[in-house]
Parts: sequence; C-alpha cells; structure tokens
Amino acid sequence: MKTVLLGVYSNRAVPQSYDVAILGAGPAGTACALALRGAGLRVALLDKARFPRDKICGDAIPGPALKALRQLDPAYATELLAGLHPKAETRTSRVVAPNGRGLGVRWHLPTFNSPRLHFDAALLALVRRHTATDVLENFTVKTIAGAPDAVTLTAPDGQQLRAAILIACDGANSVAARQLAHRQIDRAHHCAAVRAYYTGVAGADGRTTEFFFLKKYPAGYLWVFPVGGGVYNVGFGMLSKDIATQGVDLKKTLLELLGTHPQLAPRFAGAQSLGPVAGFGLPLGTGRPAHALAGPRWLLCGDAASLIDPLQGHGIDTAVRSGILAAAQAVMCFEAQDFSATFTQQYARAVQARLGPQLARSYRIMRFLGNKPWLVNAGVRLAQVPPIGRWLQRLVG
Repeated sequence: MKTVLLGVYSNRAVPQSYDVAILGAGPAGTACALALRGAGLRVALLDKARFPRDKICGDAIPGPALKALRQLDPAYATELLAGLHPKAETRTSRVVAPNGRGLGVRWHLPTFNSPRLHFDAALLALVRRHTATDVLENFTVKTIAGAPDAVTLTAPDGQQLRAAILIACDGANSVAARQLAHRQIDRAHHCAAVRAYYTGVAGADGRTTEFFFLKKYPAGYLWVFPVGGGVYNVGFGMLSKDIATQGVDLKKTLLELLGTHPQLAPRFAGAQSLGPVAGFGLPLGTGRPAHALAGPRWLLCGDAASLIDPLQGHGIDTAVRSGILAAAQAVMCFEAQDFSATFTQQYARAVQARLGPQLARSYRIMRFLGNKPWLVNAGVRLAQVPPIGRWLQRLVG
C-alpha cells in the first residue's frame, strides 16, 4: 500500500504532519492505534492529559471490549489482563428492583472492573509496546480546521498538527463533535451521572456488580461496582431530560440514597469515602446517529460518536469496537486516496450495522421502562423463571 506522508517539521512555526491523527487516548483511541499497527501509516495519538489520569466513569469493562482486542491480537488481551492491577473479575450481577426484590445474572463473556486511572494507562502501554505510534500527551486541542488536503489541529498556545485524516476519540465533551459535526446536547439522548470510591462496603463479595432501580427515580439507577483491592465504584445516573424536569441534584441524591435506602444504608453505615463525588456526562446511542459520524477527512468514535449503551450505561466496548472500525476506514481512505465525506460514510454505515441494533434495542427498552417502576418489579419477578430469565438477559445484551 502506498503511503502519503505530509512531512514532519521541527520548526514550531510549521505544522507537524501525520497520515492519521487520533484525538483522545482512551479506549477508542488506543484501540484505533492498535488496529493501525502494520498499516504503513504515520500515526499520532494525542491527548490533553498525561497518563495515568483519572477518567470519571463506572469502571465496568464489558466482555465485548476484551473480545474485540483479542480478535486484533490475542497478546493484547493477555497482556492487559496480566498486567492490570487493581481489577475485579465480575462474571455476575445483581439487579434490585424498586420493590427491593433481587435477581442474579451470570454473563457469558468474561468481564471485569478496573479504575480508568489504571485501565486506560494499561491500554496506552500496549500502544507504546506494540506500535510505532507517536504518543503526544499534554496536547490540548482548541480548534480544528478542515481543508481539501488535510485537517489542522491547533492548541491554545498556537502549536499545530496536520493530518490527512482525523479520528476523533475525545469523549463526551468532544471538540471534534462540536466543531465538525456541530453536535449539541439533546437531553432526551443524554444521561448525567456521579460516582465516588468507597471502601468498607458491607455485604459485598468483591466479584458482583450491583444495580439498584428506584421508584422515585425510574429513569436511572444506582450502582455498586467492585474495582479490586476492596474498593467500590459507587454512583447514580439519570436521563438528563428527567434531571432537568425533576430538578435533581445528583451528588446530593447519591449521598441521600446511601444513607436511607433500606438495603444500602446498613451496608454504607461504616463505609469510608476515598474522595469527593464527581460527575460526568454520557451521550447515549440510539441506533441511529443523532449527528454525523463522518465527514471529509474525519471520523468520530466512542463517546464522541454518542455510542453509550442507554440501558446499562457502559461505553468502553462500543468505544473499542468503533475505534477498530475507524482504523479500517482510514486504511481504505489511503488505499483509494479518497477522503471525501461520501467515502467516509462507509464508516458510519459500518457503525450502524455492527453497533446500531443493540443500541436501538437498549434505547427502546430504557424509554419503555423509564417511567414504569412497576414493570421493572414485574420483570425481576418473572426473570426468576429460568426460560424467561435467559430471554431477558439476551434482550438486554
């Protein structure tokens, strides 16, 4: 495959140039860089932070994320699991209905939880170890400008970087999504959540993720996720539209629930918080993009592409898978020497085909159950019947 390099310059007055610029070194960006290994392209992976860095999240790593990495190269998943500490193996979940009734679920694919402080750094270490990617940390992007021959990223200090194609993996507050896809927050397709870390949580086995659905806040849930070493990621999230309508203060509500919920209050009476409650946003996937996922010389991945699962609230698996799909599209663009919006729409169609059906199903279920706590109660009760329970588990993925 012929590679077209734009040149690399040491003079800061002249932009550094690459074939591919990946903006954001989280799961989508690192998966994209790993997938581009051996493509013969000069790749830059940029991030505004220096790793390791915290990322406010539920810290759940769904099984499909590992499966996708393993399909790229079995060594990726093996090395990640072997070198990642702390982590908690979590093949089982407990779902608690608004009426307090619980349901146990065992997942088919291996899953685990790990603080993003460690997980994202471990993924980036794979990129450094296995690829020739130039990793540029502490590179904040203020503006993005497209042109017929390149995309230019400009930092607040004026430093610039040019690339033949931009793969934007810069998260829920994506600069690229705002400036290139003109994304605006739609509260009907967006969740907000808060999380804090605790130790000393009573009645937890360190291997089970727990979801508590609440009568007063039906369009959301509270979670208790072990992340290893006796630490638990504890959080609460809701649909942003309902937060605004009800005037909910998420941080205050989380602490109130931990102190008053009949099942949680005894367990958190002696628990210790390891830091403040912090908030984050989750742009939900609905199966049909609410904005463009691709354009002339650019692609959006992960949270920047609004690929969060609306029902379960996770997005690391869809981030990894979209990053891999974006890498494949970038290679096709260079092979065809076509970076037009028409050609890059192949990526949008691939995301729709691979991820859309599950996201659409999850969004429909979330909206259907969102104001019907009695139906959640009924579902948990019916799921005690094995055939129905297996069907419901397949339905929610």
